[in-house]
Amino acid sequence: MSARFYADLPLQAGAELQLPDGTARHVQVLRLQPGQHITLFNGQGGEWDASIRRMGRSEVEVTVGAQRDTEREPARAVHLAMGMPANERMDWLIEKAAELGSASLQPLHTSRSVLRLAGERADKKQLHWQSVAVAACEQCGGNRVPAVAPVRDFSAWLKALPLLSPQAPMLRCLLSLAEGTRPLVEVLKDVAPDSPVLFLSGPEGGLSPEEDARARAAGFVPVTLGARVLRAETAALAALMTALVSAIGR
Repeated sequence: MSARFYADLPLQAGAELQLPDGTARHVQVLRLQPGQHITLFNGQGGEWDASIRRMGRSEVEVTVGAQRDTEREPARAVHLAMGMPANERMDWLIEKAAELGSASLQPLHTSRSVLRLAGERADKKQLHWQSVAVAACEQCGGNRVPAVAPVRDFSAWLKALPLLSPQAPMLRCLLSLAEGTRPLVEVLKDVAPDSPVLFLSGPEGGLSPEEDARARAAGFVPVTLGARVLRAETAALAALMTALVSAIGR
């Protein structure tokens, strides 16, 4: 299998293109040479064969070949909204979520969040996390890169959610430590295997009681993953994997 690279470009067979700077650097790091073949994808589905035409000091030019309609995406779109875990755990969460096939990721400030981002620092973090998702898709074969949204405050994000509608159903699940939860596997049995799911989870310590109550009022079903208390990043990924696996073979 040839090396795979994400290129944020319109791709079509026969086009001669200069790769974006970041993609070109990755090609050069691998010491690829003119005439060698690579695989390109732009996150809009499918992938393209390509051959290297020219290697400059900092530029790489390619000729785009045939498109393959290869898709490796899950049947169910699963979106994650999570109170950001501290330190490097957010990087790890985004990397693994992209590998598994998350449709999108929404970082949130919650009342118990340790990591606080604003302004230029928040913008840089978003770009960094998006690059982490891109690299994960290059490695795992995913052709659609999950969008990492700008950091939002929990209250503002919750208020901006669209009203639940029978015409556009999306199961909303809240990973909750409070009373009144249902096992996630049971909740997922009640919805079609291709129904999208939005998971909301908290940072270390979970959501506050007030945030938990507000999420339930906004239509989130409180669910549990079992008796063990998981780390924030582990819980979000466990929920993602459970939702994806539950859609297989149904």
